[in-house]
Amino acid sequence: MLYICLKANPKKKYLMKTLVLLFFTFFLLPIHAQEIDTENSKVLFAVSNMKVRTVEGKIGGMKGEIILDEAKPSKSYIDVCLDAKTINTDNTKRDNHLKGEDFFDVEQFPDICFVSSVIENKADLLYVTGELSLHGISKTVSIPLEYRNKELTGTLKILRKDFKLGPNGGFMVGKEILVTIKCRFK
Repeated sequence: MLYICLKANPKKKYLMKTLVLLFFTFFLLPIHAQEIDTENSKVLFAVSNMKVRTVEGKIGGMKGEIILDEAKPSKSYIDVCLDAKTINTDNTKRDNHLKGEDFFDVEQFPDICFVSSVIENKADLLYVTGELSLHGISKTVSIPLEYRNKELTGTLKILRKDFKLGPNGGFMVGKEILVTIKCRFK
């Protein structure tokens, strides 16, 4: 019926096209999906080793969906996973141990995932709260993220015991893991 009306009245057709264009311009353009640059996105981690030194590493293979609405962050959404098999500390023996059953158990839990539930803008940062799933355990975490130059960056600390990673004691491997996120967009 709308088609017949528009065909019969060219002025209404012009008005309808204008309204559709305005709708897309004002309501849909601020919300846009970001395509993750998997090759240049990673998560870095640091944990103390025997309270003498810090072991640093990275995890890659980031994939998923990120939708950012800079005007209304509450309409934004993050659902990303990392490939646990990419854990790299530049020490093959240690990497194999981390990938094994004592720590990440990458055969049983190949992905490390995060799904947002709330995103708020505070003091030029996006405060993202959501579920971090690691080693078969999901916990709610909050991550302050900065969005600049097509990149989301942020840090958070997690406790190894919360995700049953490694031994319960804290002498050989520290209890706390510092996690730095670098998500680059194409």
